[in-house]
Amino acid sequence: MAALITRDELRTAISAGAVTVVDTLGGDYYAQQHLPGALAVRPDEVDSHAPTLLPDRTAAIVTYCSNPACPNSGQVADRLTALGYTNVRKYREGIQDWVEAGLPVESA
Repeated sequence: MAALITRDELRTAISAGAVTVVDTLGGDYYAQQHLPGALAVRPDEVDSHAPTLLPDRTAAIVTYCSNPACPNSGQVADRLTALGYTNVRKYREGIQDWVEAGLPVESA
């Protein structure tokens, strides 16, 4: 199980350019809105997309999905860890919490 990161910690890391953020919803959800700079990787895409999108297995990576009830962020975080990524955390509250806090999002 991946370690957790808080909204404030994530906001600071994004502002500092110190983290790669992974949106685990993908598709239309990603196109509609995602955290700033987030890459889209759904659970069924981790094995095929991670080597290209996330070449540094020691880089700080944070996964998120819609809210605490969504399992995608945990599935992607666990799979990345199994593939040898060493610094993976999960933003459990997800984009719903981010938006409700009034923080910026991007769209595709």
